[in-house]
Amino acid sequence: MVDNATMLRDGSSDDAIALAQYAERAYLEYALSVVKGRALPDVCDGQKPVQRRILYAMQRMGLGWGGPNRTTPAKPVKSARVVGDVLGRFHPHGDQAAYDALVRMAQDFTQRYPLIDGQGNFGSRDGDGAAAMRYTEARLSRISTLLLDEIDEGTVDYVPNYDGSTVEPRQLPARLPFVLLNGASGIAVGLATEIPSHNLREVADACVALLKDPQLGDEALFALLPGPDFPGGGQIISPAADIQESYRSGRGSLKVRARWTIEELARGQWQLVVHELPPGVSAQRVLEEIEDITNPKARPGKKALTPEQQQLKASMLALLDGVRDESGKDAPVRLVFEPKSSRLDPQVFINQLLVHTSLETSVPVNLTVVGADGRPVCKPLRQILQEWITFRQDTIGRRSRHRLERVRERIHLLEGRQLVLLHIDEVIAIIRESDDPKAALIARFALTERQADDILEIRLRQLARLEAIRIEQELQALREEQTRLEDILANPASLRRLMIREIEADAKAFGDARRTLIQAEKKAVAEIRVVDEPVTVVVSAKGWVRARTGHGHDAAAFGFKAGDALYGTFECRTVDTLIVLGSNGRVYSVPVASLPGARGDGQPITTLIELESGTQPLHFFAGPPSSTWLVSGSGGYGFLATIEDMTARVKGGKAFLTLDTGEAPCCPSPVQGQGRIQWGGVEGPVGPEPEADAGTGAGAGALAPATHVCCVSRGGRILTFAIDELKAQPKGGRGLMLMRLEGGDTLAGAAAYAQRVRVEGSGRGGKPRGETLEGRSLANALSARGRKGREGRFGFEPGRVWRLN
Repeated sequence: MVDNATMLRDGSSDDAIALAQYAERAYLEYALSVVKGRALPDVCDGQKPVQRRILYAMQRMGLGWGGPNRTTPAKPVKSARVVGDVLGRFHPHGDQAAYDALVRMAQDFTQRYPLIDGQGNFGSRDGDGAAAMRYTEARLSRISTLLLDEIDEGTVDYVPNYDGSTVEPRQLPARLPFVLLNGASGIAVGLATEIPSHNLREVADACVALLKDPQLGDEALFALLPGPDFPGGGQIISPAADIQESYRSGRGSLKVRARWTIEELARGQWQLVVHELPPGVSAQRVLEEIEDITNPKARPGKKALTPEQQQLKASMLALLDGVRDESGKDAPVRLVFEPKSSRLDPQVFINQLLVHTSLETSVPVNLTVVGADGRPVCKPLRQILQEWITFRQDTIGRRSRHRLERVRERIHLLEGRQLVLLHIDEVIAIIRESDDPKAALIARFALTERQADDILEIRLRQLARLEAIRIEQELQALREEQTRLEDILANPASLRRLMIREIEADAKAFGDARRTLIQAEKKAVAEIRVVDEPVTVVVSAKGWVRARTGHGHDAAAFGFKAGDALYGTFECRTVDTLIVLGSNGRVYSVPVASLPGARGDGQPITTLIELESGTQPLHFFAGPPSSTWLVSGSGGYGFLATIEDMTARVKGGKAFLTLDTGEAPCCPSPVQGQGRIQWGGVEGPVGPEPEADAGTGAGAGALAPATHVCCVSRGGRILTFAIDELKAQPKGGRGLMLMRLEGGDTLAGAAAYAQRVRVEGSGRGGKPRGETLEGRSLANALSARGRKGREGRFGFEPGRVWRLN
């Protein structure tokens, strides 16, 4: 035997392959084994291999339903016996994995239509595990007959088991598409599946409709099958369009929330009672989430609670007085929430719980299955139904051919018996006198060997006169069945009608009412009620932020840490937003209402936002969502945007200003809708209105709309142009060229203005210098946007440009 290492080293064997090829082939074989042999369900019977083997093994053990109408259940046996038979004959894996699969098939809160009837402790929706397999008992549930009844009627192919000692079915002859009824969840190598459960009657109606009209439109199909139906009920709040798009593409996400009632108590009191939960959510999980909110612990690496934790705790305790789990035998789910006061608005109370707990959650949809061709593919709902219909039609055809063969064989034998009864004396004489009665019978009556054998094996009591009547009646019934079976096999329309009748009969026998309500609702959003009042945001040069009530404060009155100084103050309102512009062009937003008070030095902005590694906060500005700002970069490009455009939903911010390598953001400049600003002690925009308007943020100190833009380069050039030459870019970007820069020059800043701007920089020895530009100085630099401007003759290197008014 040639060593693999030798083959790979010197190529001396004809069978040698490269290591990369060997690894690739081995990994692909392993991946395919996991995909088809463990994780993904089959579109035909909806079962994974371990589930199929458990059901087949239990059927072989006589644990199904018997009687003429399959109404007599078998006596349950220890689960350990079932697991042992499954492992020994079909599934050479761990016993715990097989038992876990059996347990899930018996849990009515996991499967919409459990296939196993479990006796004993099979776990709970709160995450409690099942008892050991030696303590529990199991048998097949009645609905499992829809998977196993026809297995011995030539309907499926059998393949050798893992050691070749016996055979197992490749698929089960499912009478309904169980891949949709019970759904599936699994993770394979490079693939995953998340198929939600559906209502049996609705799935059956959809199959019947497609059988009657294969070209049925999507709207009609989705009217019959409007959405998933989860074991625990709940409410799907996603719009119908989102559900339908998930069905069309095979992928999506649905919003599901709990269902509840408001129970009126004595003396005007009330309580909220949750009686249905979303799939995968337990009462214990909700209680743990409430505990984490009302009694939070410091996050890893932190010594104290974050402001968000403190605020969430305060808001929850202000509404919730207590919560208890009253779930039991009479009520599988009963979570009781008591409000702090009976005067609370129930909708506000409910909304707070939905936002901060799993009472509202997302359910993924990923209709990835092993198709009829054996390939794992994500399929739309229509294709899954069509493939199952094709499989079922083939199953009925195979069943009919199998039954037809048995009917023909029985007719053949009965015809031989009927002939014998007509010549009974002669037959008896031949049997008595002949040395070879079989050959003699064949020769005398032109019988076949099979008929002759049957005649020689019948008992004397079967030769009575009444037997001839029974034979005639049975022959008539068999010939009628033969005609029917031949019609089914020869006429596709007859086969479809039979299939429709069987589906409708099964739906009537096993169908039930829908449990999950489908009703579109808006997603619950956290609402923090903020009193709308004037406030001044104070930002230090090192990024410490705070807010002081009221307007008109003198910036010189604010104190700072040693070595720190004022960056700027922004007069706005508590409902406004503070925007932080990072060195990489990313913007971060912080609600003004969440800023610390003016007592002390405030709080570092880095504790309120999540900066990317290597990024520094460069510029700050605050104002109402509608206020417009000029955003620019040192490369000479810029655009207009509102604070609402720059507001991010997450603490990690969002990319907004596009910068090339080596460029940096310039100080943003207010255009309109902004109150008074003091940049580093220099007073900014002051408007003429005498009174404040709480609704708009305008009023005393409101900024008049800018008419022009002043651009100043570090090389000392200045350019002004009409602000109408710029455009708004709500989604951010690079913008338009503000000023053409030459010879390695960069943009020091760009400010929108109505009358005056302030240019500041550094002179000899790094001494701070500044100059105010107005009137003629600005008019002399007026030109078109994108020009290089004129020489400014500042006497210092400009570093920043501010708007004064």
